[in-house]
Amino acid sequence: MTNSAELLESLYGQGLPIREKDPWWWPNSGSYEVVIGAVLTQNTRWQKVEKALENLENLDALSIEGLAKLDMDTLREAIRPAGFYNTKAKRIKALNQAIGDKFGDFGSFQADVDRRWLLSREGIGEETADAILNFACYREAMVVDSYTAALLRAFGFDFEDYRAIQAWLIEGMKDYDIKVRRVFPTEPKAQIYALFHGMIVEYCKRYKKGKAVDITPLES
Repeated sequence: MTNSAELLESLYGQGLPIREKDPWWWPNSGSYEVVIGAVLTQNTRWQKVEKALENLENLDALSIEGLAKLDMDTLREAIRPAGFYNTKAKRIKALNQAIGDKFGDFGSFQADVDRRWLLSREGIGEETADAILNFACYREAMVVDSYTAALLRAFGFDFEDYRAIQAWLIEGMKDYDIKVRRVFPTEPKAQIYALFHGMIVEYCKRYKKGKAVDITPLES
């Protein structure tokens, strides 16, 4: 494996479940639910996040306005399944307030938010910011996570930090029309980034044991 375009093509050949729930992999992409889910998924399993999101949906709290009406105790109890509920409740409330104050509505947030603003919010790191930009706002933001790092380590790559991994992933897809279009002939670049991340996650969920990822299927 010499570049990310080769990785993209190899992952695609595995027939991974990247569009069963949503065309952009992340369930209910392009919605405010993704913003909340991106915070909830920190340090926990997605199945637990889904339960927390279901609780919030039942409370009509998956919108800026709905979440603003929710008192802190109710919010904490609703997101309890996702773990770290005290910290996450504070972060979600603060982020929701900031979004409402600066952008007013979700449509304006999607159109105008930038990475720097997101990173200035408490508890929003690079992975969460990029997930919000890509999956909620449909921006060209390549998400990197622990699965990404583990997969690339299995191929012998050693990166200094998040940005270095992200740069490598993007750099390999520069010959866009030649390499990437063989796999995704019509999708916009932002969606390709989303599906690329989704394939990495789904592959690692299938082939990662402990800290090691079995890359044999990608090499055959």
